[in-house]
Amino acid sequence: MNPSLVKRLVYPLHERLLSRSTFAYLRDLEHSQWLARAELEALQLKKLTGLLAAAWEHSPWHAERIRAAGLEVRAGGPPVRFDDLRRLPLMAKADCVANRDRMVWQSVPGGAFRYTTGGSSGEPLVFYFGRQRQASDAAGRMRARRWWGVDVGDREVYLWGAPVELAKTDRVKTFRDRLFNQLVLNAFDMSPQRIDAYIAELSAFRPRCVYGYASSIALLAARARDRGVDMRSRYLKVVCTTGEPLYPQQRELIESVFGVPAANEFGSRDIGFTAHQSPDGQMLLMSESIILEILDPDGNPVCPGEVGEAVMTGLCSNAQPFIRYRTGDMVRMTEEPCRSGRGLHVLGEVMGRTTDFVVAADGTVMHALAVIYVLRELDGVAEFKFIQHTPREVEVRVVPAAAWDGGTQQRIVTGLRARLGSEVNVDVRLVDAIAPEASGKYRYVVSHVALPDGLGGVLGEAGQAAGKS
Repeated sequence: MNPSLVKRLVYPLHERLLSRSTFAYLRDLEHSQWLARAELEALQLKKLTGLLAAAWEHSPWHAERIRAAGLEVRAGGPPVRFDDLRRLPLMAKADCVANRDRMVWQSVPGGAFRYTTGGSSGEPLVFYFGRQRQASDAAGRMRARRWWGVDVGDREVYLWGAPVELAKTDRVKTFRDRLFNQLVLNAFDMSPQRIDAYIAELSAFRPRCVYGYASSIALLAARARDRGVDMRSRYLKVVCTTGEPLYPQQRELIESVFGVPAANEFGSRDIGFTAHQSPDGQMLLMSESIILEILDPDGNPVCPGEVGEAVMTGLCSNAQPFIRYRTGDMVRMTEEPCRSGRGLHVLGEVMGRTTDFVVAADGTVMHALAVIYVLRELDGVAEFKFIQHTPREVEVRVVPAAAWDGGTQQRIVTGLRARLGSEVNVDVRLVDAIAPEASGKYRYVVSHVALPDGLGGVLGEAGQAAGKS
């Protein structure tokens, strides 16, 4: 499809039919990123006032907390202050689990859509988001792509996973992807032979951007390097990674193989896209959509430049408000301004959670989300840890939720065998809690299975440690 036609007609028509204001928000973002920091923070407070007013009217759980904090908010009223926001108590994932029905605005304009977090924390979360959040995510990604010279409608390759059974093909979605000049390659099926096919498809497609899980793109890059395949192209502008930290050795590998910069992004399903890396090497916050606080274990702001927990307020989360939400991610803010003159806040360092690859009985390499997708959808699972001992021996430790019953265990076994192979032995063990690693960090997908020859050395710090254990 002609990129200009996609940009000016096909994509805008698609968003309009879905009642998403993506392109209107993109125009706003293109303007607001150049506001002075004080003006941008005034915009944040205006949006925060609207969010709190909607929560007051449509979310009883939040309304009780707002009332208890002594705040008075109304749509169109005077903006609240950052100090007012800090009077509200913190919100944890457990609050969402226990009070979801009293948080969700089911009749939000455009509808509320059910989603489940990826579960890399071991605690899957069911929540709802609306068209406003969808528009924010899409427009934020479009703006960040433009920083790198990639515009709406340009060809993009996605190395991604799908929450459907691997044997199924969604022909409608495949057609939609091609209509938007997007090629989706399955990160849950990465045997050496399959990666070779991906390399050929990617080269023939001639994308301007490659996007996917950091470790999966590094895996593909390692295979291309070892086969001596030149992945450099005059069309390609950037490789964008997501879903996990991009370790220095992975960045070096990807950039050397593709011959373009690697740009990481930071976000989560519940809050949305949070920050994108700019060509200046900075992680720029989506300040128009997120208010970020960095707090110590006692809930107090850390000193400038110190590491703390990212506590976020999603300014576009009106369908199910996330207000002062504890993400569990550790970050560091910097007072350094954007080097290109934008007013956006700058993240100094992001220390997210890391996942492993798993290897199916037939040797297929899958991103850890392939098994997470199975476990996260089960109501009877409060927390989990998946451990792969051999290609045919896996262990699943489960902290059961109230909905656990005899059928839940069988669904775990059936779902994992559908991914990993019918001959795999799945040992499900009920536990009271999930213990951290010896390092003190929590990892919820661990594989002790070595990757096939030629695919090693791309897992990053946590994966390398696992391989030595």
